[in-house]
Formats: sequence, structure tokens, C-alpha cells
Amino acid sequence: MEKPKNNLKIVADKKSARMLLPNMLTLIGVCIGLTSIRFALDGRYELAVIAILFAAIIDGLDGRIARLIRGTSKVGKELDSLTDMISFGVAPAFIMYFWKLNTLEKFGWLLCLIYVICVALRLARFNINSNQDPSWKDNFFEGVPSPAGGILVLFPLIYSFSEFQLFSIENKYLVPGFFILTSILLISKIPTYSFKKIVVPRRLTIFLLFTLILFFGLLLIYTYNVIVISTLIYLLLIPISFFHFRSLSKKFSHVSQDGEDQEDVL
Repeated sequence: MEKPKNNLKIVADKKSARMLLPNMLTLIGVCIGLTSIRFALDGRYELAVIAILFAAIIDGLDGRIARLIRGTSKVGKELDSLTDMISFGVAPAFIMYFWKLNTLEKFGWLLCLIYVICVALRLARFNINSNQDPSWKDNFFEGVPSPAGGILVLFPLIYSFSEFQLFSIENKYLVPGFFILTSILLISKIPTYSFKKIVVPRRLTIFLLFTLILFFGLLLIYTYNVIVISTLIYLLLIPISFFHFRSLSKKFSHVSQDGEDQEDVL
């Protein structure tokens, strides 16, 4: 008598196992993003900001881990976009609405809707562009990425927790201004640095490691001050990345034209 075949697999194939870790990190990011809304509902805005910050760190890690262990997948890509929509679109909008924008009534809610729509459009465009052939343009994003947009739109709230007193947080135009500015930057085609393909020489590895340890150490001690300074530096990098992109575009367009001329001659 033949024994019945056991088709149940306790352990999936190696590729599925490799995809598990980055996808789990992505789902944790979803949970943290949603939890930030709960903190905002309870009036614990500091914890809400910390939650978004953790979600941003996880968003930066899951993709890199997936590429490192060769666990990338279409499911992971779509899941990452959904997480970004929740953690850096819906959650920051709700946090800022509960904090300040509700005083503007319908106009405040309209600003939230516009921002979330811009995040959705930004993510849709990113998914389309990411399918193109890799090139030097991979070092740049089109517009501000959604995690950076989430931090930018929360900037007035983060600034209120910092020790800086350069301007009054009670200015009624400040929060709407950041919402409008961030929404424009999200859907714009302004090139911004992606920081994904930075090549560090081996001799500078120790220096880079020390810098990262110092940064995260300061982030733990002076959390809001460091976020404020980092956000301002990022804003200053936007025009620099724009002109850098233009110079590289001219350089590579000349190279391609020279190549075509040589082909015509031959």
C-alpha cells in the first residue's frame, strides 16, 4: 500500500525565506505609522513624531536589506509604496491636523487632502520610473521623496519641541505654508539627491562609520534639534542637487552626441 504524499511544506524555498525579513520590516513600518496617529489622537505629539522618525529609518533599511540578501520582489515593492502612503502621507496629515490645522476648519482639512494626494502621485510616479533602465540619473529623485516629505510637513511641530527660537511657531501662515511647499516639492520634477548609490572609498570607511555613530548618538540625545538642523540642511541641498543634475545632464548629453558622431563617421 502506497503512503500518501505529503505536499505540505514547512519551510518555503530560499527566495521566499529571503523575502520574509524585508517584508516584515515594511509591515512593522505600517504599524508604526498607524500608531503615530493614535499618539496624535491622545495629544502625545512628541511620541507621534518619534514614531514617524522610526518609520523613516525602517523605510531606509528594508529596501537595502532586501537588495543585500537578494530578497527583492514585486510584492515587497508594492507593499513599500503602501507603507509610505500610510506612514508619510496619511499619518503626518492627521498629526498636523490634530495639532494645528483643525483651527483652520475646512481649509485645514483641504490642505491635508492636497498633501495626501500629492504623496500618492509622487509614489505612483516613482513606481513607474523605477522600472526604467538604470543610469546616472539613479543618483537623483524626481521631486522630494515621500519620507522626506513627511518630515518636512512635520517641521513646524518638530521645531516647537526643539531648543531653537528663531521664529514664532504661532504664526498662522507657518503650517499651511509648509503644507503647500511640501506638496509642490513632492509632485515637482526638481532633482534631489537619492543617496542610494554613494560609493565610499575603503580608506574612508572608518571615518564614515564614526560619522554615523556620532550622528545617531546626537540624535538620541538632542533628537529634535538634530532633526531641525538635518531638515534645514536637506532644504539647502535641493538647489545644489538641481544645479548638479543640470551639469551632469549637459556632460552626458555631450558624451552621447560624440558617440553618435563617431558611429556616423564609421
